[in-house]
Amino acid sequence: MSKETVFVAGDRGMVGSALMRALKQQGYTNIVTRTREELDLLDQRQVSAFFAEQQIDQVYLAAAKVGGIHANNEYPAQFIYENLMIEANIIQGAYASGVKKLLFLGSSCIYPKFAEQPIEERALLTGVLEPTNEPYAIAKIAGIKLCESYNRQYGVDYRSVMPTNLYGPHDNYHPQNSHVIPALIRRFHEAKVRGDQEVVIWGSGTPMREFLHVDDMAAACLHVMNMESQVYQQHTQPTLSHINVGTGVDCTIRELAETICRVTGYQGRLGFDASKPDGTPRKLLDVSRLKNLGWQASISLEDGLVDAYQWFVDHESSARR
Repeated sequence: MSKETVFVAGDRGMVGSALMRALKQQGYTNIVTRTREELDLLDQRQVSAFFAEQQIDQVYLAAAKVGGIHANNEYPAQFIYENLMIEANIIQGAYASGVKKLLFLGSSCIYPKFAEQPIEERALLTGVLEPTNEPYAIAKIAGIKLCESYNRQYGVDYRSVMPTNLYGPHDNYHPQNSHVIPALIRRFHEAKVRGDQEVVIWGSGTPMREFLHVDDMAAACLHVMNMESQVYQQHTQPTLSHINVGTGVDCTIRELAETICRVTGYQGRLGFDASKPDGTPRKLLDVSRLKNLGWQASISLEDGLVDAYQWFVDHESSARR
């Protein structure tokens, strides 16, 4: 049982709720959380006051504004502004109150659109970003650089992990603003219920993506947060401090859709609308650094999709937000 006091920012989201499960399983009992109504992370004064009032030992910075291609295209100003403000307020508030350990959760979209595959951490800032989510990616890059800069100037231990595409319980199933897995789970489920003969999917189906169950992500976060500083520093550099988190295995969007068909029990045809954007052609992370640090994913894609679909079925009314 750990006596450390841990603040999970964004505990209501998919990643934050997975972190909560993992922390409790590991014996953490002093976990601090706040709802959006209790603490507005966009308000610097509120965040500073919160940290001044608490005695926090560790921070998991999982709070973020997230969404799929459509949401990133429609709301670019919100995506860059809100994510910049959240991470800046929390990182500064944590430092000012004496928090020595913080883990920032980023995204694999930080890497160039045409980065060499699989993508190593050193690919950061070596090329042009994918235009559809550039504002979000720039905000996440800023979060990495905030952690690096505070480490260099103030001697704190703020680390960053860059997960691949995540899915699992508490995902966002909004019909326009969700990511590919929840979007397809919802569409195939509803098509099955209605008896639709065909489901048409955005894009050509040829782009390749890597997917990580959120419970694996949470386990990786605890592993990275709690490893000895000397070990962590041996595998990172002052200006290349982030670590990729993924499975090291990818599949085409067509293969993903076919798997979700099996999981949901949809019997109709699959179609693809090639006039819609595909996004990045391939995005597979090199996870050798994390593997060398003693961690690798354990949940297969099909098993993870079964778990995600069961959660959706169990929470269908609330998941349709």
